[in-house]
Amino acid sequence: MQTIPINHDYINTVMDNASKAAELFAAYDRQTTDRIVKKVFETAFDNRFMLAELAYQETGIGKVEDKVIKNIIATKHVYEDIRDFKAVGIISDDPITGITEIARPLGPVFAITPITNPTSTVLFKILISLKTRNPLIISPHGAARKCSIEAARICYEAAMEAGAPENCIQWLKRVNKDEVITFMAHKKTALILATGSVGLVKAAYSSGNPTIGIGPGNVPVYIGKTADVAFAVDQILHSKTFDNGTICASEQAVVVSRYNADAVEVEFKKRGAYFMSPEEIAKLEPIAFNMSQSVMNAGVIGKPAPEIAQMAGFDVPIETTVLIAPLEKVGADSPLSFEILAPILAYYVVDNFEQGIARCREINRYGGLGHTASIFSNDEIKIRHFAETMNAGRIIVNQPSSQGALGGTFNALQPSMTLACGTGGKNITTDNISARHLINIQRIAKRKVTICSEHFSQGLYCCDQHVKTADVMKACSRFKVD
Repeated sequence: MQTIPINHDYINTVMDNASKAAELFAAYDRQTTDRIVKKVFETAFDNRFMLAELAYQETGIGKVEDKVIKNIIATKHVYEDIRDFKAVGIISDDPITGITEIARPLGPVFAITPITNPTSTVLFKILISLKTRNPLIISPHGAARKCSIEAARICYEAAMEAGAPENCIQWLKRVNKDEVITFMAHKKTALILATGSVGLVKAAYSSGNPTIGIGPGNVPVYIGKTADVAFAVDQILHSKTFDNGTICASEQAVVVSRYNADAVEVEFKKRGAYFMSPEEIAKLEPIAFNMSQSVMNAGVIGKPAPEIAQMAGFDVPIETTVLIAPLEKVGADSPLSFEILAPILAYYVVDNFEQGIARCREINRYGGLGHTASIFSNDEIKIRHFAETMNAGRIIVNQPSSQGALGGTFNALQPSMTLACGTGGKNITTDNISARHLINIQRIAKRKVTICSEHFSQGLYCCDQHVKTADVMKACSRFKVD
């Protein structure tokens, strides 16, 4: 097998350009930085339809109208969230503790972007990087290269027009895997923002450079006895059919209380869901999931349910919204119980709440630790118990899990296209990643002094008004220890 040589000259040129941009960017004040970010946001938002169309044409994944919504979340919602965030200069100054905090940029950020959310992830990472004065190098998924680069180009031109430093945004047109790994390990790379395959994220963590990565979803959703069944089913389908299931926080398995299982099945069928027979499930399993490699098959990602059924060799009505697989087991014996970013749902019926939690935990352990879990219930005690039992960074309650986990629409979670999974998913945080994760905080620590009650209300320290001596108690009759 022929080894493709690594173009070290190209890599070093890109990183040198990023390093120079970082040096210039670090001197920008908040007003100038915010002007650049606003201009880039406005330009990206104005191009949301065109970029969604490009993404669909190139990848053949999902739905154009839903990719538009993703672009809106990645631009408008993210911008409104980070607009007033203090990312430049002094961000806090406490005269009592004597601690002053100053935001400093990290340096060049290397960003891996996926095929499932190509333009929206590019736009999102550009905005949070520019807000924090970090030059960005984008490494797009090979099958989404054109639309990703176009998104980056549009943003770069807007940034330059607003006065940003040259090469504040760069993109890699065509590189091989070894070159991507070399970029990640480069001494001038300050941080890796890894949104992509499990293999790429692992490689990023092995690079020796700081990394913010993600983990797989495999999201279970529990429909409890007190749930509004019609509403729950409607919301689950609203989520699972969103861009044909390409959000990693989309529901992967529905767990239903036997108490309302019949009603749930009726509601799913009313909304175009197709419950597969055991024979159809057996046909779909090797088409949807590669058990030898323990990964979903790329061919089904983001495809419509009827098309996936045809791939598997059986027909469903053209109006079918999702394919549902009634299962008894989780794991290797049931490949459809793993994460599959397509309109396919595993389906389990349990006798009671405790069994439901146990099943959700089992699903969560097979490729979804730390990510997201969902519940439909009107019992606050059970909702809390569910949350405390699940290993998930986001517990989505009575909402569509995809849009709910992304934040900013159905709830007040921070809008983000990068959902971290904590130690369960081998990440450093469970946060929705945003600008606050892309700054170093420099702390000025002044010597602690004793405060006297006489001058405390004036904001003065004892030593400001009294004898500078260790024997402060004799110098001030109103002396007190803070």
